[in-house]
Amino acid sequence: MEIVILNDAAELGERAAARAASEINAAISAKGECRLLLSTGASQFETLGALKGSAVDWSKVAMFHLDEYIGLPITHKASFRKYLKERFVKDVPLKGVFYVNGDNPEETMALLEREFEKAPADVALIGVGENGHIAFNDPPADFETKLAYHVVTLDDACKRQQAGEGWFASPVEVPDKAISMTVHMILQSKVIISAVPHGVKARAVKEMMDRGLDPMLPATALKGHANYTLYLDKNSACLL
Repeated sequence: MEIVILNDAAELGERAAARAASEINAAISAKGECRLLLSTGASQFETLGALKGSAVDWSKVAMFHLDEYIGLPITHKASFRKYLKERFVKDVPLKGVFYVNGDNPEETMALLEREFEKAPADVALIGVGENGHIAFNDPPADFETKLAYHVVTLDDACKRQQAGEGWFASPVEVPDKAISMTVHMILQSKVIISAVPHGVKARAVKEMMDRGLDPMLPATALKGHANYTLYLDKNSACLL
């Protein structure tokens, strides 16, 4: 595990994106293509903004995403499909795009399960939530399942984060259920990069560093990955 601390979210985004682009290009050089796994949310704005302008042959990259609310229309501003289409996909000529479709949970999970039976992600950008979640694996996270995706129930802290970031007017509007990539499948990624800026993440970052493997803080699972880098800014690192 490597920790990199930058001055602010903008610098963090540039550095995390540069590392991700380097790893994407390495995968393309090694096998002619790359499978890229992307997170969403306010903490990823700077990283995705810098990444889509990087020198990458996007025609050799297939993009997958982590999670989506069940029953939330793609037109809703909180939809992660909408987020990725507007903030990334429309600007890069990707080889393929694999969305998590919350309108058809069983169908989308079966499709993605088949895709990840072929190969794991080469490069994964995995955020860390204010409650320590990765994807929508809220505490207590299921560390045992070997599925690629599963249906999860969102906890109150997660709902408060979604409302606090402005995706919903209040926590009560956040859907109870979502489809999420499992912790097991995230850890199969060959390279994992976490971009975690902002002071609201400082407590989760400190507890992530202080605790051993703990399903009550799912991000602790990332520390055991063989090629994991955590990018922080001075605000998110302030309690270390």
